Amino acid sequence: MLTTDNTLLVIVDVQGKLATLMHDHDALFKNLQALAKGSVLLDIPILWLEQLPEKLGSTIPELQDILSDLTPIEKSSFSGCGAQAFTSALKASGRQKILLAGIEAHICVYQTAADLLFQGYEVEVVVDAVSSRTLQSKDVALDKMSALGADLTTVEMALFELMETAEAPQFREIARLIK
Repeated sequence: MLTTDNTLLVIVDVQGKLATLMHDHDALFKNLQALAKGSVLLDIPILWLEQLPEKLGSTIPELQDILSDLTPIEKSSFSGCGAQAFTSALKASGRQKILLAGIEAHICVYQTAADLLFQGYEVEVVVDAVSSRTLQSKDVALDKMSALGADLTTVEMALFELMETAEAPQFREIARLIK
């Protein structure tokens, strides 16, 4: 089970014009915002990756506003695990369960998931907060990540699992994020 004590959110490469080319990007952006805001409300640590920001641009403003207290981790490798700053921050967090979101599902999200699983982390891919330019690429990526041992979840499922009860102090605010 995901808990507020064992979980960390990783947001991968939701940047620039590329982000607007994703399949159903409006729903993707809405879900990413809800996931990020919910994680902040629940005090879930967030690691935020950017792929070559000087070339691809910075993270979309809708997420930058939510993550303004954090600094993105730059990378050139497709996997976040190829960035020393990411692996160091991950180890320092002490968290073993990783919620994984971002783009593109079949490249950077997939390779990050594979590396995390190989290193012994438990990965849950947030299916409504990942995307690719085509639905087929996203579907194949989800199949491959699942076959490697990643669990699949949704924004609503993950946030409610983290709250555990309707008596959680954040319940009303998180319920509003989902609607």
